[in-house]
Amino acid sequence: MAVASCRYKLVMASVQNAQMTISDAPTFERRGLGWHASSSSRPFDCKTVGIERLFRVHIFFWRSSKYFKMKKNYRFLIGLLQMDKCSLESAKMLILDNMVDASLDLQSRHDVQTCTSWRAPIIWEGMFDPHHYDQKHKEEGSSVALTVFAVGSYMEVYLETFLKSSEHYFMLGLPVSYYVFTDTPEKVPNIELGPQRRLKVIKVEKYTRWQDISMMRMKIISDTIESDIRHRCTHVFCFDVDQVFTWRFGPEALGDSVALLHSYYYRLPKKLFTYDRNPKSKAYMETGDFYYHAAVFGGTWKSVKALTDACYKGIMEDKENNVEALWHDESHLNKYFWLHKPSRILSPEYCWDTIIGYRRDIKVFRLIWAPKHYITLRTS
Repeated sequence: MAVASCRYKLVMASVQNAQMTISDAPTFERRGLGWHASSSSRPFDCKTVGIERLFRVHIFFWRSSKYFKMKKNYRFLIGLLQMDKCSLESAKMLILDNMVDASLDLQSRHDVQTCTSWRAPIIWEGMFDPHHYDQKHKEEGSSVALTVFAVGSYMEVYLETFLKSSEHYFMLGLPVSYYVFTDTPEKVPNIELGPQRRLKVIKVEKYTRWQDISMMRMKIISDTIESDIRHRCTHVFCFDVDQVFTWRFGPEALGDSVALLHSYYYRLPKKLFTYDRNPKSKAYMETGDFYYHAAVFGGTWKSVKALTDACYKGIMEDKENNVEALWHDESHLNKYFWLHKPSRILSPEYCWDTIIGYRRDIKVFRLIWAPKHYITLRTS
């Protein structure tokens, strides 16, 4: 791939109270298995820095620091990388979650990958008839539990907007049961719910570290499926609260086991995925199929319970060995989906970060990331 400019520098918005210019941006050097910030004043020059290294720098900064922002050039370049293509001629060749999947048009999107090597569909706008899916799941009596955690300041900042937007776009026409897990039940906003929609508030402990909140949700979801959800709903979807529904998120997303392509990784080569590389962790992976985002996952209640049980087991075994996976529950989720292939994958339309900017392959934003306030929220 041709590089548009021979000089790529990181642009820093701010580091605490100090403003930094482009000339202050760090360079990187190879140490062991990874790239690390260098104290050298060598220029960030494409003569010595290949395109793969540029992407490594992009991932390092995006995942490691809340202060650094990449220039739009990088996001544009990543958008030019090619995805694999679906080799199936017809959706009838898929391993079907349900018969309506046979109506998917796998050849309607030549710009993206529409199926996996294990014959599961990857759902993109333009592949499906929404009315067909709505009608079929109504006939089958599908019902959905939505779980979301709003602990500490996340309650006041995000929950009301999340729930209100869900009422406009999430699984309309199907029975939906919201399960809100919070340490302050008295602060849950009073949301007007539509027909066949209910909300249950469950009090949970507020942990000191946000990482512990993130990881412990696996056990809490599993326990709630066992005690309540399995008696009420056919499917479960688990969401992070700092998101907003902006378009249809309908029954086309329902399946036995549902994973989501991470918006920052879906066009990157596999060797740049940030799997846990520590052999001591139960989340350890040498390679994988895709990089999945833990902000959204779902499936039938049986499949979600199996996933959350397995992730929780891995988390606790790591804890006993004084190990913590690189990206916490997301690392364990990726390991689970590597060993137990999802029967359905959602495209990044189903959880998009608008900071990425324009991508020709993203036709709609169904769910978007809300503005992140990690500095304050994760310390309050």
